[in-house]
Amino acid sequence: MQDTTSFLSTLQAALPTITTGLTLSLSLIVAIGAQNTYVLRQGLRREHVLAVVMVCALLDMALMTLGVSGLATTLGQHPRALNALALAGAAVVAWYGAMALRRALAPQALQAQLQGEPQSLRTTVLQVLGISLLNPHVYLDTVILVGAVGAKQAPDLQGWFLVGAGGASALWFVTLGFGARLLSPLFARPVAWRVLDLLVAAMMGHIAYGLWTQVTLA
Repeated sequence: MQDTTSFLSTLQAALPTITTGLTLSLSLIVAIGAQNTYVLRQGLRREHVLAVVMVCALLDMALMTLGVSGLATTLGQHPRALNALALAGAAVVAWYGAMALRRALAPQALQAQLQGEPQSLRTTVLQVLGISLLNPHVYLDTVILVGAVGAKQAPDLQGWFLVGAGGASALWFVTLGFGARLLSPLFARPVAWRVLDLLVAAMMGHIAYGLWTQVTLA
C-alpha cells in the first residue's frame, strides 16, 4: 500500500512533465507528411499495420531517448549552451506553429494511395524505415527539439518526459494505423485538417512561449 501511494504521489508530481512531452510530441507528428501518409495508406490497405506502427513508434522513442540523454549528458554542465539550445528550440517550435497556421488557412485533403499489389513484410519495413530515417525533419523533431526540451527537465523527471513524448507518438501511430478506415472519410475533407492544424498551432505557440519564459525569466 505504501509503495502504491508513493508511486501515485510521484506520478502526480511528474504529470506536468508528462503532459509537456505528450503535447510537444503530438504537435510535431500530427501533420500531413510522408510518414503519416504511409501509415494511413497501410492502415487503409490493412497490410502489415502492426509492423508499420511498431517501427514508427519505436524509432521515435529511440531517437527521443538519444536526444534527451545525449543532450542532458553533454550540455548538463553548460547551462548557457543549454539555454541557447532551448531558445533555438523555441524558435523552431514557433516556426512549426506558423507553418501549421499557414496550412490551416489553405487546407488540403489527405490522399492515401490504395492502388498497387500487396507488399511483403520486408519491403514494407524497409520502406517505412527509409521514409522515416531519410527525412531530416525526423532528427530535428526528435533528437534536437524533443531532446532540448527533455534536457531542460530535472534529471529525475526526464524519464517521465519520455513517457509522455513516446506515449504520444505510439498513441498517434496506433490511432492512425488501426483507425485508418474510420479516419479517412473525415480527413478527406479539408476542414478537418484546418481544425487539426489550428490546434497544432495553438500547442506550438504555448510550448514556444513556455521555453522562452523558462530561459529569459530564470
